[in-house]
Amino acid sequence: MPDRLNDSYYRATADAWETQCSLGSALDCDVVVIGGGFTGLSAALACAEKGLSVVLLEAQTIGFGASGRNGGQLIPGLRWSMQEIDAEFGREQAQAIFDLAWSAGARVHDRIEKHNINCDLKSGHLEAAFKPAHFDDMKREAEFLSREFGWESIKVVAPEDMGDHINGGGYHGGVYDPKGGHFHPLNYALGLAKAALQAGVRIYENTAARAPTDKGSHVEITAGAGLVSAKHVVIAADNWTGDIAPELESYAVPIMNYNIATASLPHADQLLPSDAAIADSRFVLNYFRLSADKRLIFGGGEKYVQQPPSDIAAFVRKHMVQVFPSLAQTPIDFAWGGAVGVTMNRLPHIGRKGNIFYAHGFSGHGALVTTLTGELMAEAVVGTMSRFDVFANLPHSRFPGGKWLARPLATLGLLYYAMRDRL
Repeated sequence: MPDRLNDSYYRATADAWETQCSLGSALDCDVVVIGGGFTGLSAALACAEKGLSVVLLEAQTIGFGASGRNGGQLIPGLRWSMQEIDAEFGREQAQAIFDLAWSAGARVHDRIEKHNINCDLKSGHLEAAFKPAHFDDMKREAEFLSREFGWESIKVVAPEDMGDHINGGGYHGGVYDPKGGHFHPLNYALGLAKAALQAGVRIYENTAARAPTDKGSHVEITAGAGLVSAKHVVIAADNWTGDIAPELESYAVPIMNYNIATASLPHADQLLPSDAAIADSRFVLNYFRLSADKRLIFGGGEKYVQQPPSDIAAFVRKHMVQVFPSLAQTPIDFAWGGAVGVTMNRLPHIGRKGNIFYAHGFSGHGALVTTLTGELMAEAVVGTMSRFDVFANLPHSRFPGGKWLARPLATLGLLYYAMRDRL
């Protein structure tokens, strides 16, 4: 991936981290984790806390992928509304999904507090209605969450009260949840990595792993210039999952997403008075928030080809200016991008095959649920499957078209829904 896609505000303001050496020898362990993002780091940390010997392999550097590049928005729940989940799966399963997915924020907060992770954590998330009909849907969902599941923190924000949170965008109301929020994602990943090292996890960076080989009594993985023998494998490589387990490749496709960070804004608090993270209700959504040093971090637009725009800042700026016209001439200090793994139904694809566990396809809604998922995989490794199975039992389909056509066909479908934003 070109370096300019990782020329992010997060890298420029990352906490100190001593890069770990690459693997060059043979190792034995209880669990080998592939992937140094939120999912893999939380799985490795949780396994170590359970007394297991753990090796973590990262092909690049900690937080290199989406975990270190995302918008930093902490959004409770999953991409599906609880009304949709309840209607599709029935109340018993819906309650189990709710109990897990909506507790993910507490797990992230617990990790930040326990390990004293300095990641600019702020409370508050607002979903802004792009159309009046979207606001009607939001009100129904907020009432449903409160009445049926006891989630009473979410508050409906009438159109005339949106100025309490945002001055711009012309939105038609929204819903605000103080249990959501935002943070510096790369510093959170580095904080998890430091905690994992302290717990005894052996981390190897710049160590690409090959597909695991099941030897019956153990699994072997060739990685870098070394070899790891383990009783269990956790694959947490998201968009690189297909490189490790080709049979999983067609369950998710990568969608390119781009972000910018402006210069520090003297009037930042006028734009976003409540300092909440905000995402709107478009299919191709705009999402934005203030950094700790009062920059606007803005994500907008998606591209369905891997070739990035020739000018990332200009590509995203036009979306930002639609929301905040006053920022048309504001300097943009950072512009970056990366791939989001998206499944057919936009729910994460989680499961196991023998002693190999995997999780990917968080579909742009993973900043909270990834930490939880890593911990669920650690539970499953030691034989406690009940909570892991709640997510593993979610239905999934492969993208049609096989290796060469899956992505183009997915692109056509995504373009259709993106076009509906304009109608």
